[in-house]
Amino acid sequence: MSHAVARLRAERIARSEKPFLARGCRAIRCPDCRLAVTHCLCAWRPNVESRSGMALVMHDVEALKPSNTGWLIADVVADTSAFGWSRVEVDPRLLELLDDPQWQPYLVFPGEYAAPERVVSEVRADTGKRPLFVLLDATWSEARKMFRKSPYLDRLPVLSLQPEQLSRYRLRRSKRDDHLCTAEVAALCLELAGDERAADALNAYLDVFSQHYLAAKAPRAVDLGDPLHERLKAFL
Repeated sequence: MSHAVARLRAERIARSEKPFLARGCRAIRCPDCRLAVTHCLCAWRPNVESRSGMALVMHDVEALKPSNTGWLIADVVADTSAFGWSRVEVDPRLLELLDDPQWQPYLVFPGEYAAPERVVSEVRADTGKRPLFVLLDATWSEARKMFRKSPYLDRLPVLSLQPEQLSRYRLRRSKRDDHLCTAEVAALCLELAGDERAADALNAYLDVFSQHYLAAKAPRAVDLGDPLHERLKAFL
């Protein structure tokens, strides 16, 4: 595995003083999909194209968590970058990406937390640039702190999503049902940008990932011929 989140995970492990122990850490996990080898997801990774890019700004240990869905985004969207977040410094590679003239960055966050003049609800198609969605990958409380304490993001328009559906993500729950997991947010962004096929693939991949993850914890077998897997087959 060589995508951006995998590389960030490797960097985070390399500087750790002690190993990160995930829940259910006794399981023998696949090094590529992070699931128990008995429920490996690698054969189900979608193969789709998208014009959009993703920039994941990830809170400290987020890339280490097997339940993290930013990893799924990087599996699906080829132009995904991942950066660790720090209150005191910023990765210069992130600043370079935000200044790259091929991209129109959008910081994706609820509009109620931003100044009204920064808030947008649509992705502009007339800029001649590709949309780059900057996602704060963290728990909700952590993401709010990241939003407040990342002044280098203050110049970006804030894309405020208004999802009509409640979160389907079942692995880590927010106290509010209208808070979506990172992969769900990314899928909504792809849809807004006209990357409908990539959005559908990411949603289908998330559903199968969640099913495999929970089945591995039970443990129980997964029916590889059920409707969720059949839906995902269209994107392989």
